[in-house]
Amino acid sequence: MSVTQLRQRSLLGLKELDKEEMLSILDRAAYWENQPEKVQAVIPGQFVANMFFENSTRTRFSFEVAEKRLGAEVLNFTAAASSVEKGESIYDTVRTLESMGIDAGVIRLKPIGVLAELAERIRVPLINAGDGNNEHPTQALLDLYTMRKQFGSLEGLTVSIIGDILHSRVARSNLWALRTLGARVMFCAPQGMQATELDAPYVTMDEALRADVVMMLRVQLERHEGGLIRSAEDYRSHYGLTVERALKIAPHAIIMHPAPVNRNVEIDDELVEHPQSRIFTQMSHGVPVRMAVIERALS
Repeated sequence: MSVTQLRQRSLLGLKELDKEEMLSILDRAAYWENQPEKVQAVIPGQFVANMFFENSTRTRFSFEVAEKRLGAEVLNFTAAASSVEKGESIYDTVRTLESMGIDAGVIRLKPIGVLAELAERIRVPLINAGDGNNEHPTQALLDLYTMRKQFGSLEGLTVSIIGDILHSRVARSNLWALRTLGARVMFCAPQGMQATELDAPYVTMDEALRADVVMMLRVQLERHEGGLIRSAEDYRSHYGLTVERALKIAPHAIIMHPAPVNRNVEIDDELVEHPQSRIFTQMSHGVPVRMAVIERALS
C-alpha cells in the first residue's frame, strides 16, 4: 500500500480532514445505523488490532462491537498485560503486531506525537482512538453525527464546550471539525483549564448556556493534583451544569457529554437522562460511526 493510500485510509485526526471527507463518513455511519442485521461481513478475514496503551472502556468496546459487526477478526491488546510493562517501546509493540499480519490498528496513547511517528513507519492503516490531549477523532465524529441527526445540519449551529479544555482531546477534535462544517464554537473554562493556543472565544457560563449545543467535558480529576480546582463541589458551583442552570437552556437545545460522566460534578445527576440530554444517544452512535471509519480503512 502506498503512503498516499495509507494516509487516505488512516484516521489520525480531524484537523486536516476536509468537509467532504467528514460528511462521507457521517453519511456512511447513517447507513450502518439503519441496517437491521447486526452483522454484515463486509471485511471478512481482515484482522484488526485494538491497541490500547491507555485505559478505556467505552471507546474500546465500541470499536470492538463495530469491528465484529463488519465481520472482522478482532485482536485486543492492553498495555498492562503486555511486554510494554517489561519495557518494550510502543513502536516495537505495534511493529510486532504488524509483522504478525494485522490489516489495521486502532490505537490509544498517552504521549503526544508518537502516533504521527508510528504512521510514518507502520505500513497498515491506523485509527486514532485518542492520543494524549491532542485529538480523539472518532469521538468528535460521533458528536457531529449526533448534532446533525438532531438539527439536520451543522451549518450555523452554535456549540459551547464547557470544562477542562486544556487537557481535552475531545475539545480539540470538535473545535476543528465543527468549524470545518460551518458551526460556531465557544469555550467556557476556569482560568487554569483554558488552552490559550486554541483560537476560540471564551465566554461566561451564562452565554455558554445560550448555545444550540451545550457540551460538558469530564473534569479529569486525576490530572489536577496540582490544585487547578479546589474541590469537586467548588467546580460544580462555578462550572457544573446544575438543575438551576439547565433552566436557562433553550427548549430546542441539547446537552452532550463525551463520558464517562462525573455525576454531580460537571453535570447534575438528574440531567444525565433529561429529555434534552443526548449523552447515551451519543454513545449509541459510536458504533455506526466507528463502523464507517473501519470500513474506510479496510475497504
